[in-house]
Amino acid sequence: MRKYFGTDGIRRIANTELTPELVYKVSKAAAYVFSKELNHTPLILIGKDTRLSGNLIESSMTAGLLGYGANVIHLGVMPTPAVAYLTRKLNADASIVISASHNSYEYNGIKFFSNKGTKIDDKLEEKIEEVMESGITDTIRACRR
Repeated sequence: MRKYFGTDGIRRIANTELTPELVYKVSKAAAYVFSKELNHTPLILIGKDTRLSGNLIESSMTAGLLGYGANVIHLGVMPTPAVAYLTRKLNADASIVISASHNSYEYNGIKFFSNKGTKIDDKLEEKIEEVMESGITDTIRACRR
């Protein structure tokens, strides 16, 4: 049973349930998993919608990704399909959209895309959760390959 990811990423009330600490942890775990899966330092794009909590989440996410040595490009505010498109166009290894789409304003979310611009495989989400639950995000450090 999954603890963090739902059918379309992670969605929670921003800065209450979707805390900067949780975002940092999931991002660092994702950088670790992508790095292991790809066997190189991943390039990850971040896009977001206009919700007020987007900047807080983006900052925590960037810290987590950089904390394991991923390369990050901020795309700014843009629609989710544009982030998916740019993932392929810029040959990024993955991308993340900060958005809770149709949920009310107090919510926000994190959705991961593969290098093909599609939602990441459920198995990758499960691996990210396993890393989060293992506690190794407290000890792993930036790793350049």
